[in-house]
Amino acid sequence: MEEREQSGRIGYELWDIMKVLFISLAIVLPIRYFLVQPFIVRGASMEPTFEDSEYLIIDELSYYIRQPGRGEVVVFRYPRDPRQFFIKRIIGLPGEEVDIKSGRVMILNAEHPSGFVMDESYLDPPNRATYPDVHRKLGMDEYFVLGDNRDFSSDSRMWGILPKKLITGRTLFRVWPLSRLGAVVETK
Repeated sequence: MEEREQSGRIGYELWDIMKVLFISLAIVLPIRYFLVQPFIVRGASMEPTFEDSEYLIIDELSYYIRQPGRGEVVVFRYPRDPRQFFIKRIIGLPGEEVDIKSGRVMILNAEHPSGFVMDESYLDPPNRATYPDVHRKLGMDEYFVLGDNRDFSSDSRMWGILPKKLITGRTLFRVWPLSRLGAVVETK
C-alpha cells in the first residue's frame, strides 16, 4: 500500500514537472522565434557602435507594425547569400535617392528634392568621409545600408540595395560585454 502511494506521489510530481516544462516552452519558444533573437557581431564593419563578438538582442516584431527608419541598425540576410546575416545602419529609405559624392552622403526625397547631407555624428571621427562615389535610386521596398566603419564594411555601396523582405529586425539590447550592457540608442 505504501509503495503504491509512493509511486502515485512520484507520478504526480512528474506530471507537475511536465506541466511546468510545457507551459515554459509555450511561453519561451514564441518569444524566441517571433519576437526577439540573439545575434553575435562578427567583424569590424560597425565599429565603434558595435565591436566584434558583442552579443545583441534583435527585435523582430517592430517591422510588422511599422517601417524601418533612417538611422536604425538592422540585422538582415545578405542579399548575395541569404544564409549569412549582416548588421548595418539604414541610410536610404524606400523611394529615395542616395548620392555619395566627394565623401558626403546626400539623401534626395519628396521632402528634400534638392537633397540634404546626412548628419553622421555617430561615425568615428564624426561625419567622416564616405567613399567611393555611388548613386542609387531605391524602389518602394528597398533600403540603402552602410556600416559605421566605412573603410571596412561590405554594404550597399558594394552589393547594392537591401530588399525589405531580407530584414530580420532591429538591434534592441546589448547583452555582452557587461561593461556595455544596455539598450541600443538609435540615431536618426
